[in-house]
Formats: sequence, C-alpha cells, structure tokens
Amino acid sequence: MTWMSLSRRSLQALTLAVALIALAIPALAQTASERAKAQARETGNAVTDGWITMKVHSQFIPENALEGSDIDVDTNNGVVTLNGTVATEAGRARAVAIAKATDGVKNVTDKLRVAPAGSTASAARSEGRKAGEEAREAGREAAGAARDATGTAGRTVTNGWIKSKIYSQYLTEDALDDADIDIDVNQGVVSLNGTVRSDAGRTRAAAIAQQTDGVKSVKNNLKVSGTSTDK
Repeated sequence: MTWMSLSRRSLQALTLAVALIALAIPALAQTASERAKAQARETGNAVTDGWITMKVHSQFIPENALEGSDIDVDTNNGVVTLNGTVATEAGRARAVAIAKATDGVKNVTDKLRVAPAGSTASAARSEGRKAGEEAREAGREAAGAARDATGTAGRTVTNGWIKSKIYSQYLTEDALDDADIDIDVNQGVVSLNGTVRSDAGRTRAAAIAQQTDGVKSVKNNLKVSGTSTDK
C-alpha cells in the first residue's frame, strides 16, 4: 500500500467525519426542540416566552434556597434574564440553574443581587406582619390568617413569593395559553401588564391573582391580543 493510497483514505475518513458532525448538529438542535414540544404537549401550552417565564417562576416556589427572594424573570426569544434579589449566593446559583434547565431556554443572563445580610429576612417579617394585620382587619378566620402569614407552600409571604405563586397558577390555565403577562407586586398590590388571547383570559388572570395568599388588590392592565385599548 503506497503513501498516496494512505493519504487518500485518510482524507476520505476525514471528509466522512466532517459530514457526520454536520448531520449531528441539526439533530441535536432538533432533539432540544422536540423536548420542548413534548413538554408543551404535556401542559397543553406552546413553548413561548410567556410560557417560559411562568414555568421558571413555578419552579422557584418549592426551593428552600430561594426563601425570601424577589426575582423578576424576563424572557425574549428564549433568552431569560433574571433580575432582583436573593438571600444567598446558593440561592442565586440555584435560580440560574433552574432557569437554564427549563425547556425552551436558550441562554440565561444573571443580574441577580445578593441582598445585604438581614435585609431580606426583615422584609419578609414585615410582609408577614402586614399580611396578618390585613387578615385580622378583614375578619378572616384563624386558618385563613395562618395561610396568609406563611403561604400555601410554607413560605413567608413576600412580594417575590406572591409573584411566583401567581405565575405557577397561570401555567395550568387553558384560558391563559399563549399569554404574555408581566406581574409586578408592591406590598401586596399586584399589577398585571401584557397580553392575553381573550376577555375570559383577562378576567381569569385577575381572579387568580386576587385569590392568591397575601394579595391585597389587583390592577388589571392586561390587553386582549389585537386590541389597542383596554377597559
């Protein structure tokens, strides 16, 4: 076997390897896409930016490392940006990891800040007291007051917890399929901005927010897709 024959075979092998890699790249991308689509079929929702935002928030709820956090999730073409505060570096790392592992997420930009020692706990206690006072003023029963103080997931009711809790409930609502909702919470007052598909979705979004533990009032600024004005 001549040197030229070996070189020709090596070149052929290299060409074949390059061709296989070129075929594998779109296959890997397709696998990620199919995984996202499978998740969408399970929930009945399309993997949109709005769905990703709701999904990420819903996974924050049971995380011990995110106790007392106040995180804002923004999604643009699959790129998630995390803003807000967490209590610890461990919480920050966990929030980023959750976002990265969520179906449909292409990349995560971490802009989270670790709150100064004691400030998050103090804010949490303050929010808990306010929730308890509101419950007493409204004449709620003791069981209801307890839920307001701790939340249905055993978490102290903070602005961040309320936001994630509302998003987690939106995730399973058929009326909110393809919705793109931004939630702001300030001392228990919830503001809903963005778009929904129908008036029924708009009404349902407000009702869910209003019924969430710790919520005092809801400002419904949602618009129905395709309309330029809102009631």
